[in-house]
Amino acid sequence: MQRHFLILGAGIVGLCCAYHLLRRGHAVTIVDRDPGGDKASTGNAGGMAVTEVVPSSTPGLLWRVPGWLLDPLGPLSIRPRHVLHLMPWLFRFLRAGRPERVDAIAAALFALNDCALADWSEILEELHLVEQLHRAGALTVYESTSAFVRDRFAWDLRRRMGIVCEPMSGAEARKMEPALGPNVEHAVWTPQWSHLSDPKLIVSALLAWVRSRSSIVTGMATEVHCSSGKTQIRMSDGRAVKGEALVIAAGAWSGRFCRQFNEIAVLESERGYNTTITEPGIVVQREIIFAEQHFVATPLAGGLRIGGAAEFAGLDAPPNYARSNALVSLARRYFPELRAETGTKWMGHRPATPDTLPIIGPSARHENLFYAFGHGHLGLTQGPTTGRLIAELACGRPSLDLAPYSIGRFIRKS
Repeated sequence: MQRHFLILGAGIVGLCCAYHLLRRGHAVTIVDRDPGGDKASTGNAGGMAVTEVVPSSTPGLLWRVPGWLLDPLGPLSIRPRHVLHLMPWLFRFLRAGRPERVDAIAAALFALNDCALADWSEILEELHLVEQLHRAGALTVYESTSAFVRDRFAWDLRRRMGIVCEPMSGAEARKMEPALGPNVEHAVWTPQWSHLSDPKLIVSALLAWVRSRSSIVTGMATEVHCSSGKTQIRMSDGRAVKGEALVIAAGAWSGRFCRQFNEIAVLESERGYNTTITEPGIVVQREIIFAEQHFVATPLAGGLRIGGAAEFAGLDAPPNYARSNALVSLARRYFPELRAETGTKWMGHRPATPDTLPIIGPSARHENLFYAFGHGHLGLTQGPTTGRLIAELACGRPSLDLAPYSIGRFIRKS
C-alpha cells in the first residue's frame, strides 16, 4: 500500500528514509528548519565505521571517567548546568556496560554495520558518486602498551563478530602512515573500514535527488500528530503539513517529538568538535584513530579533518571551540610535521542513546508512526541501512529483527 509519508528531519537518516520510500513508490514530504544546513552528517569525520560494534559503555569504563572530567579539554566534558538533566541518561549508560549486555548490543550494532557498504554502494551509484568511497581501512594507534593491553577486550569482541583486526608495531604503523611520529608504540589495522571523501557533497547530492522527486518544507516544526490514516506536522508559523504516515528522523531533537506521543526516547546530544585543515603539510592515506585520546584524523577532499571529543551540554548551549583547538594540539603530538596555522572549526550534535543502539522501528501507539534516530557516532555509517529498514517496515517486511532498536526498550523500564 503506497502512502504519503511525512519525514521530520533532512539529515542523512531522514534523506535515506526518503530515498528508499520514494524508490518503493511512496509520496514523501520532508520538513526541516534548514534542509541544506550544516548538520552532523555533513560535518562528521567521514568514517564508514563498519568495525565499530563495541558499545560506548563497557565494563570498567566508570573508573576512567573522573580523569577525563578533570581535564578541561579532555575527551569527555559535562557542563555543570547540564549535570542534573543528564543523570537519567548516565544511569542507563552505566547499566548498558554490564557484561551480560555488551555482547547483545555488539551483535545488534554488527547487524546494522554489516549492511552498510552494500546499502551505501546503491546510493552512491544512483548519485554517480562511487568515487567518493575509499576502502583504505583504518589504523588505530596507541602511545602506551598499557592502553593497548587494556583495549584487548574490545578487539577480542570485534574478532568474535568476524571483524579483521591485525595488531602491529609502531614501526609497522609508520610504514603505512609515514606522517606518524615516534610516540606511536602499537597499532591495529582494520581493513574493513572505509571513509567518504566529502560527506557534505554526498548529503547535498542526496538532498537534490530527493528534492527533485518529493516536497521539502522549510520551517520550525513544533507539534506532531497521528491518528488512523492521518498525520500532521504543525509549524511555528501556523502552517500544517499533512500526510498519511510520519517518520521522526530529527537527530538529537527527536526526543522532544516522541514525548508528544507519550513515548520515551532516552536521548542526549553528545556534541562533537573538529577542525578541517586545508593545507596540513602531511599526507595521510586513511582514517587514523587515536585510541587513548579519543579522536580521529581523516583525509577528506577539503583537507585533513581532526575531530572527536564528547561534550554533554544540551541542545542550546553555545559551542566551546577551545575543544577544537585542543584536538589540533593533540594531533601535533602524533604528527610532528603537521601544519595547523589555519583551519575551519565545527561543532555538531550527535544523537546518543545510553546503550549505543539507534531507535529504528514503529511506534507502540500508532501504526503509521515510525522512528529513525539515535545513531550517535554511526549516523553516516548506518543511515542508508536505516532508511531501507524503514521502507521495508512500511511494507510490513523488515529484513532485520528490529526488536533491539525498538523505542519500547525504554518504555518497559520506565
